[in-house]
Amino acid sequence: MTKPGITAVRPMDVLRQSIDKSVMVEVKGRRVYSGVLEGYDIYMNLVIKNAGEIINSESKGIYQRVLVRGDNVIYISPSTGD
Repeated sequence: MTKPGITAVRPMDVLRQSIDKSVMVEVKGRRVYSGVLEGYDIYMNLVIKNAGEIINSESKGIYQRVLVRGDNVIYISPSTGD
C-alpha cells in the first residue's frame, strides 16, 4: 500500500523505461558492465550492447553484446543523462 500522493515504482517499469539507454549493472564476482540496455525478460536476464566490463576496478574491455543472467545481478543503475 502506498501513501497518498506517492506513486509506486515497479522494477519492470524501470527496466522498460531503460531500453536503449545507458545502464550500469553490477553482478556477482565484483564485475560491472556499463552499456546500453538492449533487452530483458521476466527473469531479469539482460542484454547489454557496447558493454564495458570492469572486474575488481580494472577495465577488461568492451564487448559488442553481453548477456547477463538475472540471478547474478546485484543491482542495475539506469543513467539519468540520456
